[in-house]
Amino acid sequence: MNDLKRSGINKIYIISLFLPVILLFSACASIGSFSAIENELEYNRYAESIVQLENNKNLLYTGRDTVLYNLDRGMLSHYAKFYTDSSILLGEAERAIEEAFTKSISQEISTFLTNDNARDYGGEDYEDIYINAFNALNYYHRGLSESTLVEVRRMNNKLRYLNNKYDVSLSNLQKKAIEENQKNIPPNPNAPSKFSDSALARYLGMLFYRGAGMEDDVRIDRDHLLAAFANAPEVYKHQVPKSLSGEMYIPRGMARLNVIAFGGLSPIKIETVIRIPLPEGRWIKIALPEMQSRQSAVNRVELVIDGGGSYEFELLEDIDAVARETFKLRAEVIYLKTVIRATIKSVSSSALSAAARETSGNESLVLGLFSLFAQVIAEVSESADIRIARFFPARAYIAGINLPPGNYSFSVKYYNRQGREIAVTRHENMAVRENVLNLAEAVCLR
Repeated sequence: MNDLKRSGINKIYIISLFLPVILLFSACASIGSFSAIENELEYNRYAESIVQLENNKNLLYTGRDTVLYNLDRGMLSHYAKFYTDSSILLGEAERAIEEAFTKSISQEISTFLTNDNARDYGGEDYEDIYINAFNALNYYHRGLSESTLVEVRRMNNKLRYLNNKYDVSLSNLQKKAIEENQKNIPPNPNAPSKFSDSALARYLGMLFYRGAGMEDDVRIDRDHLLAAFANAPEVYKHQVPKSLSGEMYIPRGMARLNVIAFGGLSPIKIETVIRIPLPEGRWIKIALPEMQSRQSAVNRVELVIDGGGSYEFELLEDIDAVARETFKLRAEVIYLKTVIRATIKSVSSSALSAAARETSGNESLVLGLFSLFAQVIAEVSESADIRIARFFPARAYIAGINLPPGNYSFSVKYYNRQGREIAVTRHENMAVRENVLNLAEAVCLR
């Protein structure tokens, strides 16, 4: 048998080994719908949303979605005021993110054979940061002040790490592209984000440090918050909240009430398919995840104190914008890796096709069929990883006012664009004391 025939048989043998693996990993995404959960959220039924999540758990999450499950249920538990459960679940999510990062090295080869769904979901950067933000709130509501400060410090460490996180990954992928002789990789139109700090994280740091009497740390986080607005104008298109000026120093004999109001739902991912033409009528299919915002009914939020007037909430953090901007950092890696993977699949099909043209008879027919089969598998297996936590809020609003110490009842009212009240959260007889942090929360995910 000549070298050409032997080469053709070897290619058939190699592909026949990998096809079952490709078919296995191509179908590893979840198949369920979150609509039943989201229907409960429309009516602020958070405990019921958890029941729906558990009823559909096996359809919504696969064995590679440990991070997602814990994030989703952890956030729903926070809204339902199951703060202990939420602490445990978000803590498990954070540990699973760290484990997924370790596993990603061993799972990398499978993602080059199929798609990124073949690896354990490791979380988006903004998810990893906001885990600690909401866990800090969980611990505050549980009265665990030291644990609250631990979460604040973890947030700050992650923010310092974020800015340079993808430099090594990009460099390694660019090296691999050169090794594969891919000189004409189409440019990605989305430039990396300059986001490297979170106003919400820094605001929580200010509040919790102030509650602990750590004035220098309050000032440091205040400065970081102001820098966040200055350094990431694509995220912080709104003005710095005016109420921040009152957070540093509270007049003697007065107490400060702080309220955080969360609104809307964070973005989801959809699949975008790009086809890059190649010679001989062939193409490369690239399936990329793309962030898609979810429209919110919330347009304005108001704090109304019983017998004491009303105050407008100010937008602090557009979490939707943070999610989309931080994803651009990782999208660079995803894009380059997807092009490399799709090209490798196309080269295998082209090699079989070339071998078929240079042979005759049954062997040519078999090689041609395998070439076609390889094209079909490349088409089917190239699928974007659109996994993402679905129940973070889209925006965080804040209000801070000085009051004489005492007990207060108040409402947080949400309004739509037509000025109609769409949700209200009541706080009854809350003690607002001097020299401590008096923090309340409200949420409307519509």
